[in-house]
Order: sequence, then C-alpha cells, then structure tokens
Amino acid sequence: MKECAIKKIAVFTSGGDSPGMNAALRAVVRTAHHFNIECYGVREGYNGLINDDFTKMGPRSVKNIINQGGTILKSARSMEFKTSEGRKKAYDNLQKYGIDSLVCIGGDGTFTGAKIFSDEYPDIKVIGIPGTIDNDIFGTDNTIGYDTALNTAMDAIDKIRDTATSHNRVFFVEVMGRDAGFIALNSGIATGAVDILIPEQKDSMEDLFNNFRKSEISGKSSSIVVVAEGEELGGIYELAKSTKKEFPDFDIRVTVLGHIQRGGSPSCADRVLASRLGYGAVTGLMNGENKVMAGMRSNKLVYTPIVDAIRKHNAIDEELIAISEILAI
Repeated sequence: MKECAIKKIAVFTSGGDSPGMNAALRAVVRTAHHFNIECYGVREGYNGLINDDFTKMGPRSVKNIINQGGTILKSARSMEFKTSEGRKKAYDNLQKYGIDSLVCIGGDGTFTGAKIFSDEYPDIKVIGIPGTIDNDIFGTDNTIGYDTALNTAMDAIDKIRDTATSHNRVFFVEVMGRDAGFIALNSGIATGAVDILIPEQKDSMEDLFNNFRKSEISGKSSSIVVVAEGEELGGIYELAKSTKKEFPDFDIRVTVLGHIQRGGSPSCADRVLASRLGYGAVTGLMNGENKVMAGMRSNKLVYTPIVDAIRKHNAIDEELIAISEILAI
C-alpha cells in the first residue's frame, strides 16, 4: 500500500437503488477508518453535495446495515447538478469540509456526473462503485444488486409457474431491464421459459408464435414468457393481446414484477461483492487511482476508466441465448 495521498472522503449513493448499496457504504466507511481517513456520508446523492447534507461517519455509523436493501443515505437524481452553477455549489461545500475525494455508488448517470465534475475540478479525485441491478456496466463481471434482483425474479417466476401449470395458462412476466436483458435472459433460463424477449435481440411476433406452436406440438400445456421491460415489440400487454388474437384458446395472464426486484435483503454474493468494491474504492484512491470505477473481473479487483464504464456496456452472452432456445423445447 502506498502512502495515503488523500485526507477526507465523501461517499454517496445515486440513481436507482440496488440491494448491496448499504454493504458497499459500510465497506467504504470502515476501510477509511482503518487507514485513518475521515469519511463523510452525503444524503440523496448529488443533491446532498449541492445542499450541504453531509454527515461524518465512522464504524458505528454503518452497523447492522450489511443485510439491508436500499440505501440509508437515500438516493435521488439531481437536475441541478447538471448545471455548472449546481456543480460549483457542490465543489464549494466539499472545499468547506476539506474533502478531496469522492466515492460514487451508482450507475451510468452517476458516473457521468462524476466525470464531468472531476474534469471541471481536478483537485477532487473520484472513483465509482457499480451499483445497479441491470448488470450492464462495462468493467465488472457483476454489478452490486444484480444477483439479488435475479434471484428475486427467479423466485417470483417459480411461484407463477405453479399457478400456470395448475390452470394450463400462458404467463407473460415482465422483469426489469429497460436497456439490458441480463435479468430476463438469466431468470428465463433458470425458470424454463418457453421464450425470452430482450432489447438486445431483434425478435418478431412470428418468432414468438412459432415457439408457442412448437410447445403445443411437444405437449406443453402451460408456458412462461419472460419479457425485459425494454423489449421492442410494443410492451407486455400488447404482446399478450396479439398472442390472444393468434391463439384464441390460450388462457393468458400478465404479471409485471416491477420494483420488488430492487428491494429485499442482498444475497451473499452481493454482500461480498459490495464489500470488496468498497474496500477497493478506498485503497484505489490511496494508491492514486482517479476517474476510474472499481470492479471485479475473473474474481480480481480491477479499475476501469470511468469514461469506458460510461461509453461501453457488458454484452449479452450469445451462448446463453442459444442455450435458452435449445432448452425451451
């Protein structure tokens, strides 16, 4: 470990909440304490920077939160921070407390704000921690919250299957994923979905109908279709309506899982990931890292330039798509 080049850290959560954010916060605060670095928590993300909502934090400030979903610091999207005047207010408040480093827990929008801010005020070092259930951030195999959201979706779909098979029904189940299909693809494979519709694939209604026809031929009496909210065929209700028109004998139901996927106690994998990344954020700053995101690749801590984390995205595994199609027979 190099000699510590930072004196005071501010940490905040921003954007959509994800299970494990509290575990990451806990790791940042306690790692900073271990290395005798003062740490401040900022409430409501960039709004807190602008509105001077800082709280000095120590090991006891983060007790009993590793198992809690959401974020005790609250989260918000800040329109004012998108203005130069708003960012100047944030900088002045950091100067007032003598804070020289920011740990930003969030996703694309959070990292974009951090990069712009650091470009304008280069004396403030920034490092990101990827906290989003979508798992679409480049530079890490998994993002904090993804594993928990995936297991929540899987558990819900398993329960839906019980009623689908009891009544010979077809269920369309919408999971989160406006721009990325990781939750849909993996939960669909895990629950034996007959079809999985994701933004990355250019699916057609005829493809969907053909899968239903194959299912009928193979003797399936009930089916689950997992749909990412960002698929481009018109939305889950239109999908159900079009399917009913094509197959009038189908007993069709629609379930939108919605924000239950964001909540709940984080899984073991998310708690460990968050702890490793929180530690890595602080030690990275101490070693001179700046304008980077801490991530895990092949079970190793890595640092990716924030500009790459913003511009690039994790790609869907084409082999997983092939597996989902083969196993759906």
